[in-house]
Amino acid sequence: MLLLLSIVLFTVSILPLEVQRRIINGATHGSSINSILVLAFAYLALVLTEGGVKLVLNIYRGWIGEIAIRWLRMAVLDARKQHLDEQTTLAEGVEMSIVIAEAEPVGGFVGTSISEPVLQAGVLAAVGSYMIYLQPLLALAVAAVFIPQTILVPILQSLINQRVKTKITVMRHLSEEMVEHDSSPKASHNRAARVQRLFATNMSIYKLKYSLNFLINLMFQLGFAGIFALGGYYVITGRIEIGTVVAFIAGLNKISDPWGALVDWYRDLKVTQVKYGLIRDASTVGSSDGPDGESVAPT
Repeated sequence: MLLLLSIVLFTVSILPLEVQRRIINGATHGSSINSILVLAFAYLALVLTEGGVKLVLNIYRGWIGEIAIRWLRMAVLDARKQHLDEQTTLAEGVEMSIVIAEAEPVGGFVGTSISEPVLQAGVLAAVGSYMIYLQPLLALAVAAVFIPQTILVPILQSLINQRVKTKITVMRHLSEEMVEHDSSPKASHNRAARVQRLFATNMSIYKLKYSLNFLINLMFQLGFAGIFALGGYYVITGRIEIGTVVAFIAGLNKISDPWGALVDWYRDLKVTQVKYGLIRDASTVGSSDGPDGESVAPT
């Protein structure tokens, strides 16, 4: 059902661009007011249809994600209940961290894991094909916006993943120490040091994340500048109509959201792989060492 809704959504997404182009060209070429009104109502109907399908898709994805979160939490609680009298690598603090904090982002990703890349890649393919059909050289200028991003995103995301793994490991150790109720000066100092390390790790993640967002936004603005310059030249020389330039501007706007969503999905995928790997490893026999050289789940 998610795949079907995604296909419907990216198929419909291209139609408003063509209607916009026809409205602009019709207005500049002296079309009747009736034909303009018909196109305007058609545009409104398409936008409402697109929004309605997106609403259903988002609610359904949220429901699937919550089902996965509930299953993951219950699986950890059931494992604890079955092994109360046995030694387990799931220390009480680690178990608490998984159930309360770690299950939600991992399970929440399930709802978007398949439908999101299909939907956003479909929108990119549909709008990109439409741009190539209208004006190949302008489409090439738009495509140049994405090439540097395909290189930068994986590199910066791998750096973020390392810090996410460190963050989760430190949070687990902090949970374990809090469960032990050790009030000695040494234990208090260790907890304070872990809190400080969490702060430093989170700040490092923020810097990498928002630096990447800045670079992506800058590249999109360069794409708009290219459309204005090249499109303006083509309009002045009579090679294209003004409606085509408007369609390209709207198209790049329409591409920016699915591209950003696709980048976010890739980042979520990599982070979720790290988080799920840590949950899985905490349930295996034997301890697993975190990036700070400490045991993630000591017996």
